[in-house]
Amino acid sequence: MGVEERRQQLIGVALDLFSRRSPDEVSIDEIASAAGISRPLVYHYFPGKLSLYEAALQRASEDLASRFAEPREGPLGARLLRVMGRFFDFVDEHGPGFSALMRGGPAVGSTTTNALVDSVRQAAYDQILSHLGVTEASPRLELVVRSWISLAESTALIWLDGRRIPRAELERQLVHDFAALAAVSAAYDEEMATVLRGILKEEPAESPLGELVGRLTALAS
Repeated sequence: MGVEERRQQLIGVALDLFSRRSPDEVSIDEIASAAGISRPLVYHYFPGKLSLYEAALQRASEDLASRFAEPREGPLGARLLRVMGRFFDFVDEHGPGFSALMRGGPAVGSTTTNALVDSVRQAAYDQILSHLGVTEASPRLELVVRSWISLAESTALIWLDGRRIPRAELERQLVHDFAALAAVSAAYDEEMATVLRGILKEEPAESPLGELVGRLTALAS
């Protein structure tokens, strides 16, 4: 193999192993064995496990960031539900690696790792603003969107610890959580109220956000 081809192979092997066990538990020897090469050859392409972990994380972060991309077509609730489906696909496929990254793994704390995690969060933030048709968020809207992204991360981590709640329910709940955060903010800020009215105006009764409105109305009565 050429140099870049071999590097990409090793990154793919590492990602596969990290998807099944925490990166802390995966050795260079295992990666070499799975790739069908010797341990010294792994070090020829990567100076150490940390550099291989960061390269694997780079690929994974690009994959995760891409899952927030969604055409601006149809009601917002349905779009967010599709995004959450792809987000949980990733969490499901890379559970131990995702958990280790968010809770503290071998590369956590490094400048590269922190920058990659932040890049995913920023990509998610930018995509949500795009869905809302906003180019520059007000302070309250930024707080809502960034809080929701953090909530999605923490919800995924809790779900991975036993998967006690059906995944589809959590995906729908997170869409509802976004609307709930927006609604609370709208109660204190007219600009947020305008954003929320614009969202709900486009939502049919059978959509995820339309369903939430129906449930809350039933509770209030």
